Amino acid sequence: MGKYYNTLDPKGRIIIPAPFREILSSAKNTKLIIANDAFDHCLCAYPVEEWGNLVNRVKDKPQTMDSVKYFMRRVVGSAVECELDKQGRIQIPSALRVDAGLSSEVVVMGQGSKIEIWEKNALEVVADPAKIDTKAFKEELSGLGI
Repeated sequence: MGKYYNTLDPKGRIIIPAPFREILSSAKNTKLIIANDAFDHCLCAYPVEEWGNLVNRVKDKPQTMDSVKYFMRRVVGSAVECELDKQGRIQIPSALRVDAGLSSEVVVMGQGSKIEIWEKNALEVVADPAKIDTKAFKEELSGLGI
């Protein structure tokens, strides 16, 4: 959990915030799978075990469905394994930085079982309450029990 403002260094590395590193180290794993988000202009970082669970769920779906093919191409096809270095950083491959529009200012946010990595300005656009139909969202979330 949490939202952290960070910078992407000239080599394309970002620091994974300490709370997330502690969770990874408690699972005795310093690797993350980084992939494009399916629908938003950001990256998602998954612990290896969580990524395996996601891929197994997708593999069981009809591979001829357009939505499944899209997910496989957009998300699974972009996935790269990254390992934390001794400074708690990960190297984000150039192709993923381009896909997510990452330049220098990034936001790293916990999302339960994954971490989202956003270009700061892109997150401000999608997370701005002034740009959503708050009444409709409240009703929809209420219907979900949230």
